[in-house]
Amino acid sequence: MSVIGALVAYKGKPAKIVASTTHKYEVIFSDGSSQKVREKDFRYIHPEFSNVSDQCNQADMSILNDLQEESLSLKEITEWIYDDYTSQNAWCVYLMSEDGLYFYWTKNALMLRSLEQVKLIETQRNEKVLAAESLQRCITNLNNNVFDNNDIIWIHEIEQVALNQSKHSKAMSALSMDNTPENAHKFLVQLKYWSEFTNPYPQRHKIYSDEEIKFVSKEFTRKDLTHLTCLAIDNIDSSDADDAISVDGDKLWIHIADVASYVEIDSELDIFATKRASNLYLPDQIFHMLPPELSNACSLGGKEISNAISIGLKLSNSEISDIEIHLSEIKVTNMSYGHADKIINKNEVLSKLNDITISHKAFRNDCGAIKLNLPNVDVKVKNQKVFIKPQEDSKSRDLVAEMMVIAGRAIAQFSIENDISIPFLTQDTGSFSKEVVDNIQNLSISKTFEASRGFKRSKITVKPSNHSGLGLSAYTRVTSPMRRYLDLLVQQQLVRFINKLTTLDDKAVKERIKSINSSLPKIGKASRQSIDHFKCLYLKQNNTWEGEGIIVQINGDKALINIPSLAMMTQIKFKSKINIEDKIKLKVSSINLYELSVNFKPL
Repeated sequence: MSVIGALVAYKGKPAKIVASTTHKYEVIFSDGSSQKVREKDFRYIHPEFSNVSDQCNQADMSILNDLQEESLSLKEITEWIYDDYTSQNAWCVYLMSEDGLYFYWTKNALMLRSLEQVKLIETQRNEKVLAAESLQRCITNLNNNVFDNNDIIWIHEIEQVALNQSKHSKAMSALSMDNTPENAHKFLVQLKYWSEFTNPYPQRHKIYSDEEIKFVSKEFTRKDLTHLTCLAIDNIDSSDADDAISVDGDKLWIHIADVASYVEIDSELDIFATKRASNLYLPDQIFHMLPPELSNACSLGGKEISNAISIGLKLSNSEISDIEIHLSEIKVTNMSYGHADKIINKNEVLSKLNDITISHKAFRNDCGAIKLNLPNVDVKVKNQKVFIKPQEDSKSRDLVAEMMVIAGRAIAQFSIENDISIPFLTQDTGSFSKEVVDNIQNLSISKTFEASRGFKRSKITVKPSNHSGLGLSAYTRVTSPMRRYLDLLVQQQLVRFINKLTTLDDKAVKERIKSINSSLPKIGKASRQSIDHFKCLYLKQNNTWEGEGIIVQINGDKALINIPSLAMMTQIKFKSKINIEDKIKLKVSSINLYELSVNFKPL
């Protein structure tokens, strides 16, 4: 069949074949231009070329109903629809094939769609038209900084970008805005769809929300330790006490909330806790590792008699001996740090415990322990107001912290002696100057900052090793099983051991460590960014803030400055001479809530 003089479609345009060679055909277009093309690159329409138009007469497509899902040539379909197979009619059928509603190309034939397929495509196209109209109405509203209920579908798209759960919003693109979480966050606040208090960072980092889940405690025989005076010392607003301390003659007791009796290894609750890895304490909310109802059930002092895991030990010349571990029943007295500080030298139990902790801390210092005290603050939100309060020194807080170190040291020792696989916390020796080491108790802020960069990163491993920062040969964290999964894992292993059940081996514990290590960075980022968010908001609410900064590092004409009252760092360029430890009066020059940045300038 000769194709010279035929009507063909090339890249959607009508063309006439005027010549051919072995491999190519020359085609000419309506504007007089020509091109040599391969046979596979054009679509044959009609043997006779004529000037065709894209304006086609309305056709009755119902005539194709009896031919559903048949494969026909373009000529056959043209004859069915228009009766006459003319160049113009064939071109109109080609245009329909490109539209694809009633039929589509399969190689060199056309496949007719079923009625169901046609109806579905028509519905989808109508929805697309309606969506485009809806989007345009929304864009008109957003350009006027307003929105209504009909715009919510598009606002939700913007919200998904702000929460880093989508990379694209049609509305933002239509408004020529970069689709970044920061831009979306700013726009939602500008629209008053979000408040400045809306904290997007937990969802940006895919932190799991609290959920309810059923739980039942497994019954075990328990040692009666209700004769001991057990003190659970915590923040005044804390509702979940997971540790308590007591002393009985020459025996020190540290009691930990018994969570493992509710959360067995590989149970639904265990998997639930593994996914969350840890509690996340934010200025505006708390995300719990375990269902809050379970924390309430386990909390020490919540009932007259509390179930606990009790660790008894003797400390002689700072050596730990006679370690015993029991599932126990205890009576707990809950006490705030503030109250404990007032009676620490008057209360017999607290006084004894304080003497033990002072002695043990001195032992660790002699073993090279290094604890740095850079200024820190508590950031809280209450009634749409942000509060920043510097953390103050507290003897009872130090006491409790040291007791938890003793517990971790004792459990590490017990696990090594009894070949129980647990996650040990280790840390290689850091790099500190002689000046830092010799004056560790009296470092200036700049020296403390310098020393903080000398620490090696801590590691979690099944192989016990030194923790240089604590000055211990072996250590594990165990005293917060309601708040940290690896603490719970240690407790689960101990409970199984003392009940003569099979414990997890090193391989299984390593798998859990790996899982938790993958979750901890996102928890850390959500925490830091949330705190930075509310610090920015605090400074916006207190726009006349002035405070003191201390120069901790100098690089050329730039100084890195620590602001103790805010626990923030800033960098400022100076024209005049400056020195390390100089105190500089500062005020805020600009705040970007969405980039989490604050610029300060000297007064």
